[in-house]
Amino acid sequence: MTVLVDQSIAELRATHDRLAAHVATLTAEDLATTSGADQWTVADVLSHLGSGAEIARHTLVAALGDDADRPENTAVWDRWNAMSPADQAEAFVASDARLVELYESLTPEQRARTSVDLGFLPAPVPVATAVGMRLNEQVMHDWDVRVATDPDAALTGTAAELLLQHYADGMGFMLGFIGKADRVDAPTRLAVGEHTLAITDSVAIEADTSDPTATYAGPLEAVVRLVGGRLGENHTPTDATVTGNVTLDELRQVFPGY
Repeated sequence: MTVLVDQSIAELRATHDRLAAHVATLTAEDLATTSGADQWTVADVLSHLGSGAEIARHTLVAALGDDADRPENTAVWDRWNAMSPADQAEAFVASDARLVELYESLTPEQRARTSVDLGFLPAPVPVATAVGMRLNEQVMHDWDVRVATDPDAALTGTAAELLLQHYADGMGFMLGFIGKADRVDAPTRLAVGEHTLAITDSVAIEADTSDPTATYAGPLEAVVRLVGGRLGENHTPTDATVTGNVTLDELRQVFPGY
């Protein structure tokens, strides 16, 4: 598990650096463009990521034993919502950097033993789950920003592999929120590399490839975007195919997005 934490923090850094470099090239027109999250502009996504990073940083600081300066979430959102698009973009880079730096500063013992109270789950979670959830948010919204100006944008292979591991472990509960198991007609076990996307009474990703009823072929990053509701027909790689007792269109219905 500590290896997964270490690799996820390294990928948080890589994603931050890549997105920060991209943000530096965006014009005012780019910031006003509709993002991959079609209810939000690019600036809206950056504001969401930046405010989320600020809240996540305070949450992690509290888990480490100091919450004296922790603001209310609503105060954070109000402040970010009041910023101009250009300020939201600039502030995102600084806010996300602070969160990544805090994760990087954790000692091996802190990475293994710290429990984080995210505030919306019934119990605190390990750092592995907290960092996995932040990586998922950062990677998906990085794609939302980049696809606004690059229709062929994709997740990195490393991010896709790590997120599949997180979904198969401590982040599995998220699939219960975002997956609609009743959208397929029959129980499905979709083989995806070294994992299986299982759709029965609920949705799960398993580190087990036994007894598949269908098979996915293509980039793993496309499957992770599928789970995030970001694999529309116009953003699907030409080599992404599904054979067996389910179709790609049916799978899109299982994961309508969030």
